[in-house]
Amino acid sequence: MSLPTSPSAADPFPPLLGELEAALALVQDALSVRDAAALERHAGTVQRLMTEALHQGQARGREGALSPDLRQRLAAAGAQVAAQRVALGRATAALDRAIDVLMPAEPLGLYGQGGKALRQRSSGDSVSA
Repeated sequence: MSLPTSPSAADPFPPLLGELEAALALVQDALSVRDAAALERHAGTVQRLMTEALHQGQARGREGALSPDLRQRLAAAGAQVAAQRVALGRATAALDRAIDVLMPAEPLGLYGQGGKALRQRSSGDSVSA
């Protein structure tokens, strides 16, 4: 006589959501320590798991088989992805601003043409006149 299996033991969706939630936590950790390699690695995992979870969630929703708990977990995962996307956008914008300050596209205007030539001569650079 076999033991009855619980619906959650036979249902692959809750473990999929668990994997997604764990991957989202790893992305958050990578964002917080600014580990680009880990972020890229874990983001790919999140993308794959989120796509799979959304497809399964939509199919279950059409069948009426998505419990309120699972619906809430899926919605929370989507919200977390959106929040992480915003955080990454802010970090990227901050990096872009820092790069613009360190390496401006246009000269800062500290030297006119005469001052530029003087600076080049005093730094050992050759100036062709």
